[in-house]
Amino acid sequence: MNAGPATKRERQQAIREVIALQPIASQLELAERLVERGFAVTQATVSRDIAELGLSKVPRDAGHVYVASENVAATPRRISDERLRRILADIPVRIGRSGLTVLVVGSPGTASIIAQALDESSLQEQEGTLAGDNTTLVLFADEARLERWLERFEEIRSQPAGTPAAAEARS
Repeated sequence: MNAGPATKRERQQAIREVIALQPIASQLELAERLVERGFAVTQATVSRDIAELGLSKVPRDAGHVYVASENVAATPRRISDERLRRILADIPVRIGRSGLTVLVVGSPGTASIIAQALDESSLQEQEGTLAGDNTTLVLFADEARLERWLERFEEIRSQPAGTPAAAEARS
């Protein structure tokens, strides 16, 4: 179903408007919003438009939602230790260290889940995280930041899931 460049341009403009006005979590949901606006679309059409527009999914309070690429950097980072606490309660981890790198070792297939939870947490001393299969590397610029991070990590780890952290309660 190719309705021509003008209609495609209008449809893609409508997509930008829809994702700017409300959280859209799936291609199906986006297709439904477009149909409500009078566009005859399929999921395949929406999928191609998302790729052409360079839309990304980012974490927000409503879950992962689509945003335009120019808004990705401006997207506020969701900060909460609750997900990390839940994950650490469910996945036994071992902490190791090599220089300015902390190794968080869990069970097979858990590293990316742990890395994302670390990135979304109040732990902000790290330069970045890198996930393998069962090992997440947490990289630091200096010893002081690494030590502060380890101390805060252990505080979070020791709190039961469902308990707000002191830092979260203040915000």
